[in-house]
Amino acid sequence: MKYKFATMCCGLLLLLSGCAVNYTTPAGGADIGALTDDDIATLMTLEPASAFPARLAIVRIQASGYSSRTNDSYGSGNFSVVTVRDIEDEDDIKHLQTLPMVAGIAPLNRVLIQSNLQSIKDLRLSAARLKADMLLIYSVNTAFHVESTSLGPLSVITLGTLPNHQAYVSATTSGALIDVRTGYVYGASEATEREQQRSNVWSTQDAIDAARIRAESASFKAFIKDFEIMWDSVVQQYGGQ
Repeated sequence: MKYKFATMCCGLLLLLSGCAVNYTTPAGGADIGALTDDDIATLMTLEPASAFPARLAIVRIQASGYSSRTNDSYGSGNFSVVTVRDIEDEDDIKHLQTLPMVAGIAPLNRVLIQSNLQSIKDLRLSAARLKADMLLIYSVNTAFHVESTSLGPLSVITLGTLPNHQAYVSATTSGALIDVRTGYVYGASEATEREQQRSNVWSTQDAIDAARIRAESASFKAFIKDFEIMWDSVVQQYGGQ
């Protein structure tokens, strides 16, 4: 009887050891610069055509096939679109509407966006359906670090086995403001924030994902502040034309 009990215990331990819980880091951000027209002659001929006050469309893009524990993306091709707000503070979005010379803010949703996404022009077409003058495109790139080791997109982290080292999540939100009519780029903004703690705190999927969300949310909030500064410059340069 004792032999059977010991055998059962050993079998249970082997079963549990084979059921380690893993966390897969989300896919990366989209390279906004690579999605615009790369012909120098064409870029030099682009001109701003937006009226002021301007109507702004806003959209978040990520790498093709992006997903996280709190969100999924839509579309395939060179990038995908995230239409559900999980890291964005709604008050920050509403605050954009109070900026000078902003006539309104409208998000791009799946109804307006085609499923095959190849370039920024595809998003400009969607923004045009909303009668938007400008398109604010942003993307979030997140990296996980344990000491000097960087865990990039789609890395698998086995939870509960990490040593007690310094760990942090860094998130960078990058964006560009683009003329819907012509593709002219008015300016770009970027902000990076970090969520730091001991790596042994990353013992569950919820714990490590909470660190990701805090870093990405802080990054987006800082991005909005940087965008405000850039928007003031845009208004000063183009608002009186």
